[in-house]
Amino acid sequence: MSDETRYSNESYEFRCPKCKEGLIQISQTEYDLPDEDKMLIIKLECSKCDFLKTDIIPMTARTEPGRSILKVKEEADLRSKIYRSPSAKLEVPELELMVNPGPYADFYFTNVEGILLRFEKAVTTYKNSLNETDPKKKEVITLLNDMKKAMNGQMPFTLIIEDTGGGSYIIPENKQNYKFLKLDPNMMNEKN
Repeated sequence: MSDETRYSNESYEFRCPKCKEGLIQISQTEYDLPDEDKMLIIKLECSKCDFLKTDIIPMTARTEPGRSILKVKEEADLRSKIYRSPSAKLEVPELELMVNPGPYADFYFTNVEGILLRFEKAVTTYKNSLNETDPKKKEVITLLNDMKKAMNGQMPFTLIIEDTGGGSYIIPENKQNYKFLKLDPNMMNEKN
């Protein structure tokens, strides 16, 4: 994953919020990626139970608020890197998929395929919660089939990340399929 990895010598411990018995150990790892990006990975792990939380924090992220738009036209575009901050809205309009920012949102680093896999997991969970006779089930199955086509590079779509706080960005495989639109601060104030 990285050309160079640095481990922090600092460690902190506190009581596990899940089992209340184990100690949470925190470790930090700084990665220098081959494309010159840097990221900090923070891992919280309980010594007694299965509690595990990982946060990825970019150290070289775009900081200006904006709208990143990637046209995914071929299979190679699925490898484009995605950095989504907790303040960003992520959307795939053709599939009517959206993730809004929220107080418990995590930052994540993945690729376009990883985004689709996250959506697939959420939609599958929803589908499994429906009764067999529910009329929505057929729509959800159609959506899952379309998502499979998109993941196999057989269906073009658009990935949009709008981040009013900055910090989210896309590193496209094909720069011709990508554009970044800086958000007008006056328009952001009108939304709030």
